[in-house]
Amino acid sequence: MSNRVRHSPDYFRLDRFVPNKVKLAANAAHGSEVGDQKSEISESQVWLDRHEPTWHLMLQSFEIIMQIRSAKDLIVYQKAYALAMDIFKVSKRFPAEEKYSLIDQIRRSSRSVCTNLREAWAKRRYEAHFVSKLTDADGENGETETWLDFACDWGCLLKPEHAKLVEKCHEVGAMLGKMINDPSSFILKSSSSDR
Repeated sequence: MSNRVRHSPDYFRLDRFVPNKVKLAANAAHGSEVGDQKSEISESQVWLDRHEPTWHLMLQSFEIIMQIRSAKDLIVYQKAYALAMDIFKVSKRFPAEEKYSLIDQIRRSSRSVCTNLREAWAKRRYEAHFVSKLTDADGENGETETWLDFACDWGCLLKPEHAKLVEKCHEVGAMLGKMINDPSSFILKSSSSDR
């Protein structure tokens, strides 16, 4: 049985986190100024004008965080998964004698990018563990590219297919690199009640 508190969908609505000053300013912008609120609204408008860029970024970040519920929601995971599926499909055409070397290795390394991403996501409470698993995912992505090079050089993969798959590897690698270099937006922040 879970000790988690269940919240209604309205609990997670962003406007619940917006200060009254911002709500009043938004209402003022839509022409709802009324009597006594006028001075409070103009005061709120000044506050909003001064803090709007920061507030907008905070809301944007919060929306992104609220949308990502698992590693599967990460764009990098989705791209890595699609790449692994593409590799599985093309590797079906590889020669049978390569079953235990090229085929198994390229399939394993491409799938490992996704599994390491899932492990990293599970360990995002600790930045060092998170970055370590992301680094493993990046290493597997590099290994996948190497196997693609072998497949092309051995004639198992056509050059246009190779170029397309390598481009996808580079895209996944670039995304992983950004996460590794700046993991802060993915790390869970512990509250004082967690200690």
